Amino acid sequence: MKPFTGTASVIFGIIALLHLLRLMFGISIVIGDLKFPFWMSIPGLVVTTTLCIGLWKEAKGKQ
Repeated sequence: MKPFTGTASVIFGIIALLHLLRLMFGISIVIGDLKFPFWMSIPGLVVTTTLCIGLWKEAKGKQ
């Protein structure tokens, strides 16, 4: 297993999980006066999940 690729995969997996939890529980994200809409988590979930799976396969050497 490639250690840096595996680590990146785990990080993307955690971020994907956070997007999913935000969508499930309706957690609002507000930074200053800027409020991030919930729909932004949908592409975030898709992209980070895809990266997580792709990097995990690459780290294992199964592409």
